[in-house]
Amino acid sequence: MAQGTACVILPDAASSPRWENGDRPALQKAITDAGFEANIQNAQGDTGKYATIADQMLTGGCGVMILVDYNGAATAVTAKAEAQGIPVIAYDRPIAKADYYVSFDNEKVGELEGQMIVDGLKAEGKDPATATVVYMGGDPADGNAAMFHDGAVKVMSAAGIKPAAEPPGVWDGQKSATNFEQALTKLGGKVDAVWVANDTNAAGVITVLDKNHLTVPVSGQDASVAGLQNVLLGKQTGTVYKPYQLEASETAKLAVELLKGETPTAPQTLDGVPFFPETPISIGNNDSIQQVFDDGNASYNEVCTGDVKAKCDAIGLKPAS
Repeated sequence: MAQGTACVILPDAASSPRWENGDRPALQKAITDAGFEANIQNAQGDTGKYATIADQMLTGGCGVMILVDYNGAATAVTAKAEAQGIPVIAYDRPIAKADYYVSFDNEKVGELEGQMIVDGLKAEGKDPATATVVYMGGDPADGNAAMFHDGAVKVMSAAGIKPAAEPPGVWDGQKSATNFEQALTKLGGKVDAVWVANDTNAAGVITVLDKNHLTVPVSGQDASVAGLQNVLLGKQTGTVYKPYQLEASETAKLAVELLKGETPTAPQTLDGVPFFPETPISIGNNDSIQQVFDDGNASYNEVCTGDVKAKCDAIGLKPAS
């Protein structure tokens, strides 16, 4: 069944819980339900392992490859796959010379995050143009990180915001906390808001803010359990929700069409690659969180524990029906 196999490489399990908890089972089910096989492996944050997995997959045979890039490792894999006539779908993160790209509109993700910072400052009666804002971006080796940054900067700069500090971007909560703490020290302990690219990094930033008895607008994305809890506790202004099911469904449909020998048509292109964009959703401290529960991407019982439960109940959140 090699030619009827979709080979999938996920990047890691640390940058976001979505890869193993969400994307893997969703892709597995959709592809196998269509009558094809899915070979799904995780590189566990190791570019060498990424290359090894890819070589093993290509030797075993793939009808299509679905790659989530990790630090540029997918570029060489794409070249090898295409030399063998195997189409490549770039999943979530862009890959130069891939045949297709399926992701959320990542610049829009950044715009929603930037708006959280602008709105958060205004709600506190602070002028964005004079506010001390720290920018905490993602790993620049991830093509999406630049789009998150560009989208956020577009909105924040339009409001007059300029970065007071911008440490090196990472996808690591602990490193993000360390980088932010160093920036905060250099700023004399003064900060009015922190643009953060995702919930994992935001959690790291929030540990430092808590330690310094500070509560300021903080952005994020992924609608993770910890992110939603921080939003409900008022420690994070909002999170951008990207229902992975939309990406997984679109990608599985695309993979099946390719396995059947069809030539799919994308609605638009990005950097010359046919692109299937999904629409992200801004989630704040309100009942919009219910959608995340109803979609099955977090549960009331996971999120609404301890001090958070009273916050959930106050806005009417409930288990998914």
